[in-house]
Amino acid sequence: MRVQGGAYTNTQSNLYGKGSLPDFLIGKNEVTQKEWTAIMGNNPSKFKGDSLPVETVNWYDCVDYCNKRSIKEGLKPYYTLNKNTKDPINKSEFDSLKFTVTVNADANGYRLPTEAEWEYAAGGGQKSKSYKYSGSNNIEEVAWYWKNSGDKSLTGTWNWSILEKNRCQTKAVGSKKPNELGLFDMSGNVREWCEDWYQDDETAAGIKRTQRGGGWIGGENRCECSNRHSFEASGKGADQGLRVCKGI
Repeated sequence: MRVQGGAYTNTQSNLYGKGSLPDFLIGKNEVTQKEWTAIMGNNPSKFKGDSLPVETVNWYDCVDYCNKRSIKEGLKPYYTLNKNTKDPINKSEFDSLKFTVTVNADANGYRLPTEAEWEYAAGGGQKSKSYKYSGSNNIEEVAWYWKNSGDKSLTGTWNWSILEKNRCQTKAVGSKKPNELGLFDMSGNVREWCEDWYQDDETAAGIKRTQRGGGWIGGENRCECSNRHSFEASGKGADQGLRVCKGI
């Protein structure tokens, strides 16, 4: 999906409320298990189904997928992934891999969106109506999250045992209403890896990678377009997937 760049204002964001971006392409849907398997030859997901988003993939897996998909489609890989050299920038005490990843800025291949691109697209870009969630102020219209991702609708306070008993899990991509740009599931289903190192007032670059978007396991606040979260690059879980991006 082509996203028109330019100057923007999003009243829901404290981090990327104002700025400017060039045009870029971003996946209409989260990468499905069918798409992942066609490129990688395996399916690491806990919840199996061709139309379900791939999950249980770490940041390095996603970088590898972007490169291999680029090669298959005759594009120049955006990343150089070196599994034999430890990244000197990576200072995480929990990242067991610390592979070195560099970018080829002139490449036309697939990549992960930057955090700014992700939030800009989730918020509707130039067509933004400044919704709290991606495409609506009503979370039920646009997101799979802990209250609606199981056998029945849940109420009350988040509790993991309740989620397990309710058999909460991922859902087929594109099953909810899209946002202003026609993008699906940016507020729920799986959290999505972004390219950036996560940084805030307490966390410096080199410790965690950024993730955006709420997952089937998350609460309402996690589903807001402006919500930020992160994980060590080697971490993986059944609520973590990806959406590909590409320069123009």
